[in-house]
Order: sequence, then C-alpha cells, then structure tokens
Amino acid sequence: MKELRKKTFWTIFSILMIILLFSVFFVNIQNYRREYENIERTLTVFDGPGNLKGGVRFPEEKENGWKDQDRSEPEKMMIMDYEVYTVELRDDRISRIISHGNASDDFDVEQIANKIIEDNEKQGLYIQNLYLEKYVYNYRPSVRIVIINNESIASDMRLFLIVSIMFLILLGTVIYLISKKITEWISLPVEEAFGKQKEFIADASHELKTPLAVIMASSDELSQADILKTPEYEGYLENIRYESDRMSRLINGLLRLSKLDEAITKDAFREEDLSDIVQKTCLAFEAVAFEESVMIRTDIDKNIMFDCSKDEIEQMLSTILDNAIKHSYADSEVNVSLKKASKNIIINITNTGDPIASGDEERIFERFYRADKSRNRQSNRYGLGLAIAKSIVIRHGGSIRAYSKDLLTTFEIVF
Repeated sequence: MKELRKKTFWTIFSILMIILLFSVFFVNIQNYRREYENIERTLTVFDGPGNLKGGVRFPEEKENGWKDQDRSEPEKMMIMDYEVYTVELRDDRISRIISHGNASDDFDVEQIANKIIEDNEKQGLYIQNLYLEKYVYNYRPSVRIVIINNESIASDMRLFLIVSIMFLILLGTVIYLISKKITEWISLPVEEAFGKQKEFIADASHELKTPLAVIMASSDELSQADILKTPEYEGYLENIRYESDRMSRLINGLLRLSKLDEAITKDAFREEDLSDIVQKTCLAFEAVAFEESVMIRTDIDKNIMFDCSKDEIEQMLSTILDNAIKHSYADSEVNVSLKKASKNIIINITNTGDPIASGDEERIFERFYRADKSRNRQSNRYGLGLAIAKSIVIRHGGSIRAYSKDLLTTFEIVF
C-alpha cells in the first residue's frame, strides 16, 4: 500500500512539476527572445542607411553627411527603452559620440568604442549572452559603432529569472501539498478495500485454526482405533493429516503476513549480530542442502551489527536459502555473502539452476504467485514465502530484488 501511495504521489507531482517547469522555461525563453529582438532592431535602426526592416528607409550615407533635410538626423533620434550611443568614425577614429537617451556616468563609451575598433574580428552585430554582457554593439568599420549599455537590461533579466525561480519554488511547494492531498483522496478507497481484505484474511485465518486443530486431533485419535487399522482407512487418515498440515502452513503464513502488514512486532527490534545470524542460518540448512546434493559456501564479514527482529531476519534468510537450494542443480553450490559497503549492509544469496523467467523478477514476490505451479503444489508451496520475506525486508527499511544471469540466480537484500 505504501508503494502504491508513493508511486501515485510521484506520478502526480512529476506531471504537474514538468508542466510548471516547461511554463517557467517558456516564459523566460520568450522574455529573452523579445529582449534580444528589440536590441537587434535598435542596433539596426541606429546603424542608419537602409538597415531598418519593415519598409522604412533612412537616408544614404554621403561624404557630406546626411542627405535630404526633411529626414531625421542621428542626433535627433531618441529612444527611451535603452541607453544607446552612436559613435561616428573617420579613418577608424572617433569623430563624434551621440547619446540617444539618458547617459550613465560610469559607462565609458569612448573606451569601449576604442576597444571594439582594436578588436577587428568582431564586426557587425555583436549580441552574446544578455544575462552577462555589459554592452552590445553593431560595428561598421570606418563608418560608425552603435553601442547599447546592457547592464540595466541584464540586471532586469536576471531579476526576472530570479523571480521566476522563486515562483517555481513557491508553486512547487503548493504542488507538493496538492499532490499529497490528491494521493490521499485517490488512495482512500484502495486503502479501505485493502484494509478489509487484510481484516478478512486475519479473521478467517483465526477462525479456521480452531476447526483445523479439531480435525487434526480427531485424525490422531482415529488412528489409534483398532477398527480403522486397515490399509484402506489408514490411507484416508494419512490424507487427512497431510492436507491438514498443508492448511495449517497456509493459515500460519497468512497470519504472519497480516502481522507484518500491521507492523505488530516492531517494538521487538534490537541491535543484533547479523553476521552471527546469517552464519547460523546457513549451518542449519547444510543438512537440507546435502539431501539435494548442494553445497553451501559463505563469505561473511564479522561483527556486522544491525537493529532488527532476530526471528524475522532468520525467517527471511531461511525462506530465501530454502528457495535457492530447491531450485539448484545437483552438485552445484549456493553462495551466501554478507558485506558492509559504506552505510549499506548487503546480503547476496546465489544459486546455479534454471533462471527466473523474464518478467517474473518482481512477480515472484507477489502473494500466491508460483512460477512453477505443479511443482510448488507438490512441495507444499503456496507462493507466500517470498512475499513474507519481502515484507520482512521492507519492514526493516531495506530492499530486495532477484535477477538471473545465464544460469546464476541472485537474491540481493540491501539494508
């Protein structure tokens, strides 16, 4: 259920944040593009002859200055949006500087113009990063340089960007809270259904234990009756005991899962020597492995301490070890390693056998899922063991995964 809520939350939050990020990015791109085009247009307009787009023409440059007195002269052209300067040149020397707006005292136009003249490779329009450049210009050698003081423009654009980021953070926080509320609203019916399912399983399991105990006790009593000591009746009684035992295992597994879901025994956690737990569990399974012609090999770091429930960790390890042995080829090995890497504790249990079918790597941890239904049924397996193991790992704040490569199958537990 926690996994469902997490996935739902991150799906909603990610979608809304992507839309928000795209919107903020788009607005800033549009703002940058608009400013860039305005600056480019201004540099072109003040450059003079025939460079203004949109059908308006300026007088052509002549040796004796501007032609046709009815048209505007450069010094009479004013602009309010930008701090613009026209630097007229003669033989690559400054002959006149015209300001077309409010001039800044700290903006040395003459020094900048001389620097541009010396840097001959930067001819024509020079508009780089508007967020960083101190000035932009349009340079026509031996004619003129149109310079725009970009400092105030850059400052305004940076301010707009900062405000956009602050807006993004603020709205991101709102989206986070909204996503949590939507997740709770979406998950509520599922949680209720899941809760009722868990309650039903727990209640049904408890209710079944009593009649099952009566059946098993009755079968034991009947087995002592002389009248039933015939091959035919003994076979029936054996079937009753066998199926009762299977049902008992199933009920205990369901009750165990129910307790794990409710985290009933979490108060029992205490610091334990995990190295010792793993080593002893492996020793306990050596006889089981021997019967299957399998060897258990261990590589366990010493004195790894872990805050846990010893019984649950032993149950989890037993389930995975038993699974590894049962699915190993004869005369092969099951390798168990316990290592500490940085802040993580890693347990790997690897066996050689038929690989996990592609697509089943996650499904094998589902309740009642059995990859090989016929074999699992014959060996009293209900698909609860790995589900219980995963619940134990998650309750201890860890993760578990299974994967196969060639004929090697590995269960990796990380705490």
